[in-house]
Amino acid sequence: MADIQGSYDDLFDAVPRALAGMLDAGDAGASVAVFVDGEPVVDVWGGFADADRTGPWQRDTITNVWSVTKTMTALCALILADRGELDPDAPVGRYWPEFAAAGKEKALVRHLLSHTAGLPDWDGPVEELYDWTSATARPAALAPQWEPGTAAGYHSLTQGFLVGEVVRRITGRSVGEFIAAEVAGPLGADFRIGLPAEHDHRVALAVPPPSRDEDYAASAPGDSSSATSATPIRLRDGNSVAWRRAQIPAASGFGNARSVALVQSVLACGGAVGGVRLLSRAGCDRAREEQFAGEDRRLGMPVRWGLGYGLFGGAFGWGGWGGSLVVIDPEGRMAVAYVTDQMCDPADDTRGMELVAAAYDGLKGLRA
Repeated sequence: MADIQGSYDDLFDAVPRALAGMLDAGDAGASVAVFVDGEPVVDVWGGFADADRTGPWQRDTITNVWSVTKTMTALCALILADRGELDPDAPVGRYWPEFAAAGKEKALVRHLLSHTAGLPDWDGPVEELYDWTSATARPAALAPQWEPGTAAGYHSLTQGFLVGEVVRRITGRSVGEFIAAEVAGPLGADFRIGLPAEHDHRVALAVPPPSRDEDYAASAPGDSSSATSATPIRLRDGNSVAWRRAQIPAASGFGNARSVALVQSVLACGGAVGGVRLLSRAGCDRAREEQFAGEDRRLGMPVRWGLGYGLFGGAFGWGGWGGSLVVIDPEGRMAVAYVTDQMCDPADDTRGMELVAAAYDGLKGLRA
């Protein structure tokens, strides 16, 4: 059996056993964390931090969590809304006047958070993602593909720039700066958007699925409505230095399961963790306000969107390309995060949900 490092409550032993099984089945490396009542009951890791399997995954190994980053960016918006600085029902143009062009005058902030703004596709060059001014000006100038609020289509890259620019217009700080000062810093969470070079030695680069290479590209399986002009994002892009340095608030967050679960525990615990309050309870509840339910035009499957999070029964959260995910359960006061460098094709990947199910088994025992 794979060697699993870290610590866990015996009631949750199914979680490290499940992780060991995944590593035994061929995964490179990963970390898993389960927080209940704001405290870690599972904090484990194992495997390797490189494709050649020469360097072990360490306690402080971090990796790109891809779209799990969206939950961090959404939290920034929720904090500003809770402070009264951001109104989700306001037109985006109130904060970002240039956005109110090409038929987007009535687009609301909540449309950006719920993937209903009609701007789902990044159609510029990959290099433009690394320049904030260009990356935000491009979608701001576009006409929406549908009337904002009337349909949903996963904004895989654009959502972060759209929400992030609203955050910047209000606070004068980038999303990465806001997270560092207002979220990760106060909580002591090892999570960053825009990774400084001093942390490069800790990064586990993404490993492609079996039989794939670094040209493996992200794809949206759905979109039966029309052909898209979206620029393919390849694994080699996400593994580049430019990607790490850039602030791509929908997809370039670097952390591990411990930091993701710690931050998102705030929403599981009524807004405060470890004596640090980021939100009121009402501010936490706002994340679960359903904005859309139905077929997502890009994902090609039924989805329920809250304010920045996917809704799953009484729980909410989101996953990233390749397998990482976070699930938040306010009723159980639990957050579960899985962060891996081993990518799998989405259609074949059940790893994250297996770990979440194992965490729920432990929670039942804890609450019994």
